[in-house]
Parts: sequence; C-alpha cells; structure tokens
Amino acid sequence: MSRIRGKDTSIEIAFRKGVYGMGIRGYRLRAKVPGRPDIYFPRLKFAVFIDGCFWHQCPTCFRKPKSNSEYWDKKIADNVARDRRTDAKLKRMGIRRMHIWEHDVRKRLPRVLARFARKHSSLGSVA
Repeated sequence: MSRIRGKDTSIEIAFRKGVYGMGIRGYRLRAKVPGRPDIYFPRLKFAVFIDGCFWHQCPTCFRKPKSNSEYWDKKIADNVARDRRTDAKLKRMGIRRMHIWEHDVRKRLPRVLARFARKHSSLGSVA
C-alpha cells in the first residue's frame, strides 16, 4: 500500500496531457478547495476528480478484498461518504464537479476527453 501514489499517477498525467492537447489551459493541480480536485479551473469554478476504482468503489470493477474485510468495508465506506460530503461543499460554493473513473481514462480516454470538452465548453472555455 505504501507504493500507491496519491498524485501525478499515470492516469492523471494521461488525462492532463489530453486536456492540454485540446488547447485547454487555465487549470490548477490540487487546488486548495475542498477535496483537492485533480484539476481545477478557478475562473470557471469547475473541479475534475479522477477517482480510483478501488478507493472510491467503482460500480463496474470494484472487488471487495477477502481478507481483513471489516477494515476494508469501513475504509471504503468512509471514502465514499467523504466524496459525498465534498461534493455537497463544492456545490454550496458554486463549484461544478466532474468525476471520472480510473478505468474510463485507461480504456476510453478519447471518449472521456470528449465528455470533458462538452462539459467544459458549456461552462465557457478558458484558453
């Protein structure tokens, strides 16, 4: 577990390169807003979270560990609850959110970038 990176993972970097390649600028990494989004657009008040499938209990590919299940049940449930609280705080602050699953970035990056571009452009793009 100690080798699991919390920032600048290959998934995050692939997504950021895609966003940059689309010509979208003006974002900050791990901005000081609730939840520390992976990418934050301050002028648009738009936060992007790339959620790990295990840590955030992806409905598609989450597999519950067989050993120490009591610990993992609580740990994962706490993570999901924290995500909900963070989303509520951001909503109260007027910050829009977008959550992207790790497996979607890995397997369907062009589709994820297209979805991001639609959402981003609907907010009014910053170049």
